[in-house]
Amino acid sequence: MDKSMLKYIGKRLLISTVTLFVIILVLFLMLKLMPGTPFNDEKLSDSQKALLMAKYGLDKPVLVQFFNYLKNMLTGDFGVSYVINKNMEISKLVGSAMVISFKLGIAATILGAIVGILLGVVAALNKNSWLDSLATGVSVLGVSIPSFVFALILVYFLGAKWHILPTQYNSSNSFVSSIMPVIALSMSVIANVARFTRTEMIQVLNSDYMTLAKSKGLDKRTLIMKHGLRNSLVPVITILGPIMVNIMTGTMVVENICGVPGLGKLLIQSIQQNDYNVTLACSFLYAFMYVIIVLVIDVSYGIIDPRIRLGKDE
Repeated sequence: MDKSMLKYIGKRLLISTVTLFVIILVLFLMLKLMPGTPFNDEKLSDSQKALLMAKYGLDKPVLVQFFNYLKNMLTGDFGVSYVINKNMEISKLVGSAMVISFKLGIAATILGAIVGILLGVVAALNKNSWLDSLATGVSVLGVSIPSFVFALILVYFLGAKWHILPTQYNSSNSFVSSIMPVIALSMSVIANVARFTRTEMIQVLNSDYMTLAKSKGLDKRTLIMKHGLRNSLVPVITILGPIMVNIMTGTMVVENICGVPGLGKLLIQSIQQNDYNVTLACSFLYAFMYVIIVLVIDVSYGIIDPRIRLGKDE
């Protein structure tokens, strides 16, 4: 690995670290500005609430609380739940939900990327044909219709009406239970990836270097796979990261429809009940995933096309 690449990665790591620090600070301050406390039980007297606030360090100045939380977080201690599951470690509470949401998000992204790339390539190679119109129609539907609507349709037909798949998530049969939410979540990925792939593929096929490659007598398969598709995938890779995070942050309604005990469902519950530590942990995990995925994409982008890292260094 050359020095320019190491310098490029170092800059991206520094920017990612600063971004995460700013995110956790803003999240912490926003939670403190929310009305109420985690201890809103009417059965508790004011003195009992004050004792609980002191027990968990919530009576200290906000900045003191923040830096204490940050110090503990760096050691892997996200505190305990105040309401949802009292005194349970956040790592245990959030960990199981995160694994489920992460698996769904990864599966939906992979499925959507594969199908979307195939649709985009087919549409580009058959421009202005019925195949192109079909791929465009799928893209329009995927972008226009929310994922939870697809989930409702799948639950009604595949679950309630035809009894092909279970209507609710079952941890004992997680693979089969995940099919409907994964398909529902993948529709937006298919639409976006197909649209981007088609546009980029058409531009690449009409470029000067493709004309040169054709003049050298290369066969059609080599032209498409080695020269066309490879260059078309650079912008597609760029959009996959944000799409993946958007899927995982947008699974809340789909998780509720399909009964999936994921991170999105837990985040909504924690916000409703003012469970600060759970809300912070869930929100930070989403932000962390987003920043890391963008970092990986930036590095991948620099490896695929060295001009990008050289341009940013300049």
